[in-house]
Amino acid sequence: MDLVNPPDYRNDTVLPLPPEVKANAWAVDAACSGNPGPMEYRAIDLATGTEVFRYGPLHGTNNIGEFLAIVHALALMKQKNISGKVIYTDSNNAMTWLKKKHCKTTLQRNEKTEKLFGIIARAEQWLRINPITVDIEKWDTQRWGEIPADFGRKH
Repeated sequence: MDLVNPPDYRNDTVLPLPPEVKANAWAVDAACSGNPGPMEYRAIDLATGTEVFRYGPLHGTNNIGEFLAIVHALALMKQKNISGKVIYTDSNNAMTWLKKKHCKTTLQRNEKTEKLFGIIARAEQWLRINPITVDIEKWDTQRWGEIPADFGRKH
């Protein structure tokens, strides 16, 4: 889908978004150079197009980054008392791990990944003690194109 600037009637966003995508939302995504490799993740505010947060790079996998991006967004929304927003992700794995409150990675735990495993443990702990009060929706990449938080590094 070729997106262009928002039509005149769409005053809720500066981004070219499909009509069915809510602009009162954050889109999250991760990027990893190699698997595993240097991984980072971020969130983009769909109303303004601004980067809400970015974390990394540290040694990990794309799936871990996708999971942590959602938990980071949830925690930040709670901390800043933000309600009514949606979180979009293009990762089925991350959504499954989120429901189970467990990052089911096969990444080897070693000196290179120890910091990341600490972050995963904190994220899982946060999920265990905080109810999820935000809608997390699947970004339909096939219909809508790449998620706005995409790092644009696919070859």
